Amino acid sequence: MKREAFVIGIDFGTDSVRTVVADAADGAVVSVSVQHYPRWAKGLYCDPQENRFRHHPLDYLETMQASIAEALAQAGEGVAARVRGIAADTTGSTPVLTDRRGVPLALTSGFKENPDAMFILWKDHTAVAQAERINQTARTWGGADFTKYEGGIYSSEWFWAKVLRVVETNPAVTQAAVSVVELCDWIPAVLTGCEDLGKLKRSRCAAGHKAMWHAEFGGYPSDEFLTRLHPRLVEFKGSLGRETFTSDIPFGTLSGEWAAKLGLPRDTVVAVGAFDAHMGAVGGNIRPHQLLKILGTSCLDMVVEPRSQEPERLVPGICGQVDGSIIPGMVGYEAGQSAFGDVYAWFKKLLAWPLEAILPALPGSDAATKQALADTLMERLIPELERAAKDLPLDDSSLLALDWMNGRRTPDANQRLKGALTGITLGTDAPRIYRALVEATAFGSRAIVERFKSAGIRIDSVIAIGGVARKSPFVMQTVADVMDMDIAVSAGDQAVALGAAMFAATAAGLYPRVEAAQEAMSAGAERTYRPDPARARRYAALYQQYLELGSFVEKKLTHPDEAH
Repeated sequence: MKREAFVIGIDFGTDSVRTVVADAADGAVVSVSVQHYPRWAKGLYCDPQENRFRHHPLDYLETMQASIAEALAQAGEGVAARVRGIAADTTGSTPVLTDRRGVPLALTSGFKENPDAMFILWKDHTAVAQAERINQTARTWGGADFTKYEGGIYSSEWFWAKVLRVVETNPAVTQAAVSVVELCDWIPAVLTGCEDLGKLKRSRCAAGHKAMWHAEFGGYPSDEFLTRLHPRLVEFKGSLGRETFTSDIPFGTLSGEWAAKLGLPRDTVVAVGAFDAHMGAVGGNIRPHQLLKILGTSCLDMVVEPRSQEPERLVPGICGQVDGSIIPGMVGYEAGQSAFGDVYAWFKKLLAWPLEAILPALPGSDAATKQALADTLMERLIPELERAAKDLPLDDSSLLALDWMNGRRTPDANQRLKGALTGITLGTDAPRIYRALVEATAFGSRAIVERFKSAGIRIDSVIAIGGVARKSPFVMQTVADVMDMDIAVSAGDQAVALGAAMFAATAAGLYPRVEAAQEAMSAGAERTYRPDPARARRYAALYQQYLELGSFVEKKLTHPDEAH
């Protein structure tokens, strides 16, 4: 099959969309195109002070078309004609309110500049109060706890909390809306020309992990439960249908319009969509009883376990467990940290403040020279911090940090939490603080593994993908030491989009199961980090201090009168 069939994986991230064209025979990536969202890059429709982050749907449409076109052009003559399938993954939960045809309201008259009519990005935390109400109602209303397969704690980052906030704060958008569509469902609908909500194949991954869908409930939460939150939610639920689909299933084929726009065959199969972490886990070649970590600005942790005849074991405090959300036929578990690389980026920005606030106004060199100096320093800042931190003796610091700069996702979601740093002395310098921050993110990773193990979920080894995994040996060795587990880093820097390509190949019928696509198309591992026994023992003691500090800070923030 080499060079006979190609597939396209599209990865919609926070800042940009990435398209890969891959050979379906062995997964070889023949071309890559990255396009940044133009409106997002300007900061439009967002308010970081309010934790409001929105994407205009045109950012997705324009960059998707440009990215696919560029990737196909780079792939070479004749490749487009041999493309058999397309699959897309997206951030999530990233819902949007739509009209009766499933068109986002921001693309309709009267709402083109209204942030509440746009896609509500995964990192938007404006619905904290609504999430708290959902949790309180789930525990007290007297019926089924619809959060139990979501880890028992519903997050402000998820579907119903975001919808409820718009319903309660924006009457105009609410009145115009007929349905709510996740980004990972909208992209396949656009590519296939689907404008019938009744024919829209909604992702099992998105509905199960973020919208409280489960077969035990017969679908989404009951009307009675949703009515207690707001009657309008019941109307939206009616537009969602009851059935959900795994991503090895075809959503449809390319519409004539999009086939012409992209220069692809009209019979190109478009797969059902899913979230980036879940398709990325497949691209990273996840297997049962392995934890796959996607390490970027945040961290997402994936686990798969074969279904059994025994009752499903609930894991409290994670981001959901869903049959088929990662690999069809297996239960997929999701956890993660709200900030990982973002913790390091925050410290880098803190140290670089003089470069922005003072350097431009200093006399002497011209503006171009100053900017070149600033760029060079910014580029070398983290590598130099890592070099210095690596050489510090492990017992040469009493510093301890918490990694909750963007709240806590897992275990036990709480977006009101804040980061912390303790043990500072007059001898504390930048490398020591940086090491403490890296250790904090590693401790957060260990807390997730401990939660899985406490619930009886077996984890034998760890796989890591993403920018941090491939670029920072210091971080990866620290995580391996703290977790006291081997960590294999997947080869290639396109694991997430390649995972989408594997689903495209499966949906197109090139492989009978996604595991077969994995076997043929995986890039393998490029490096394995093994824990140092002495450092692992030292970190086991520090981890207990991390837990104690976390307990104190959490109590102080949530129950200030009880913290002592």
